[in-house]
Amino acid sequence: MKILYHHRIASKDGQYVHVEELTNAFLDQGHELKFVAPQVNEQSDFGHDGGFVSKLKNALPAFIYELLELTYSLWIFIKLVKAIKAFKPEFIYERYNLYQPAGILAAKLFNVPLILEVNAPLVEERSRYSGLSLKRFAKWIENYTWKGADHCLPVTDVLAEHLRDAGVDEDKITVIHNGVRQPFIDEMLATPIDLDKQQIIIGFTGFIHPWHGMDKAIEAIAEHKDLPLKLVCIGDGTILPELKQQAADLGIADKVEFKGLITRDKVLDFVKQFDISLQPDVTAYASPLKMFEYMAVGSLIIAPKTPNIEEILSDDTAVFFEKGNQASFKSSLNDAIVNYQNYIEKREAVKNSVIEKRFVWHENSKRVIEIANLIKSSQRK
Repeated sequence: MKILYHHRIASKDGQYVHVEELTNAFLDQGHELKFVAPQVNEQSDFGHDGGFVSKLKNALPAFIYELLELTYSLWIFIKLVKAIKAFKPEFIYERYNLYQPAGILAAKLFNVPLILEVNAPLVEERSRYSGLSLKRFAKWIENYTWKGADHCLPVTDVLAEHLRDAGVDEDKITVIHNGVRQPFIDEMLATPIDLDKQQIIIGFTGFIHPWHGMDKAIEAIAEHKDLPLKLVCIGDGTILPELKQQAADLGIADKVEFKGLITRDKVLDFVKQFDISLQPDVTAYASPLKMFEYMAVGSLIIAPKTPNIEEILSDDTAVFFEKGNQASFKSSLNDAIVNYQNYIEKREAVKNSVIEKRFVWHENSKRVIEIANLIKSSQRK
């Protein structure tokens, strides 16, 4: 099929990974793609924060930046109109962003189906974390965009509830979680879990925030100095100097390693080594990309027991702790360390669940195509 792919991501981070993996899956299956999207992410390294756009957002008053976002949507509308006329797509696939009704307007103008991927309730998210000046207007735009799409793809059922509350019909909602690339899954399924390793690797990928409780992970490792443990963290964080000092003070500097930012093509090489993986915190509606990679390698996952995570994991496939309770997090990690050899069934089960629950980018792309075909079929009736 001919797919017009629209997104507004200017940073090269987890969002970009999602776009890259899904579009590669579309291309692998023979579909033709045309993008209406910023070019900056193609020219920058992984971890890039969006450059000029990020600086502009920090420099301007919130309401001015938000008005600029809406104005930018007019420019995007023109670009979409040109792309639709030239490319003649069978449907538009859009990654939802705030103040961006251009896709809906262009789709309606040309009667082209639009499938909207929703990764967050951005009015709520931006109000909470970065501030939102025109909140009521932003919510009206958000609801208009969600309800105007021919079909919405929230990444969790928790997130789907936000769409239902906004008035999106149930038959226009399909939950599609994030996933893992098929070749990596095939490689991992062909690789038995090794319980005889000389060193047990406890791993984490992502930005390390103070509330993650990584200091508790270091404390747990220090309580088991006699065991061949090593904590490997992939990613950055403002608290890394404090964590390094903590490890040194506890006499386990040799058991804690911070790799910093790693290029995307190298991250999975480290994840393959993880025997125990840490998901120390999670946004209530998120479908964490890294967790599916942890699952694919058959790692023993320590995760918060929250509704969105329980859509993905269960007591049979993970060791849970109480969200926001760092003592509970440390206790669960201690349990995993002490009972490491006894949790082989959880590790095998979590590895197999990636296939059983279709947490695969190629499967996601197939489901999108199925939905697009159903929309087109219903339009012809």
